[in-house]
Amino acid sequence: MTGSGPVRVVLADDHEMVREALAQILGAENSIKVIGQAKDGEEALAIIAKDRPDLLVLDYSMPGMAAPAVLDILEERGEKLKVIILTVHENIHYAVRMLERGVHGYVIKSSAVSDLVEAIEAVHQGKVWVSPQVSQTVIHHLRRGPARGTLVERLSRREFEVLSILGKGTSLKGCAHQLGIGVSTASTYRARIMEKLDLTSTAEIIRFALENGLVN
Repeated sequence: MTGSGPVRVVLADDHEMVREALAQILGAENSIKVIGQAKDGEEALAIIAKDRPDLLVLDYSMPGMAAPAVLDILEERGEKLKVIILTVHENIHYAVRMLERGVHGYVIKSSAVSDLVEAIEAVHQGKVWVSPQVSQTVIHHLRRGPARGTLVERLSRREFEVLSILGKGTSLKGCAHQLGIGVSTASTYRARIMEKLDLTSTAEIIRFALENGLVN
């Protein structure tokens, strides 16, 4: 591992048992030091501002402020820490969108116990690490380029985020809260999504999300 001393990590996940289990695994490594745990995005941002970690392990789906909103604020602050997304989503669209956002790692929760140490060490060395379950598909997708994209790829980054939240049956107000935007702005994104995907209602958005594997 590059640099002197262990890499200083913050774990953000709303499931306490998951955080504690991962913290115990990481704590057994001399090269890694968990300096903070957060149950939501707001708490993670406060810890980052106070303790200046090297790396954030960030659960994609948390109540309140979800990962995209946390990434927005980190970008606004000009934070230089590296970010690994921890997620249940094996769908290619989530992985590609997060990598396009500039995250440094994408770890599937089902294999986090065995993969997270390797991911942290790789990312700290300046590499990008993606769980094997999705890595080859991601590489193929990125090499293919923008031509002949799917319907989902017509959406902007923010539109995709709104789609993935509304697709779970979340209200427009709840979606706006998760992304840290106004309800009217969320409504505008919803209208753009329906136009681009030729959908006519929130019910059709939910069905589209289910059919394309964007929700669990």
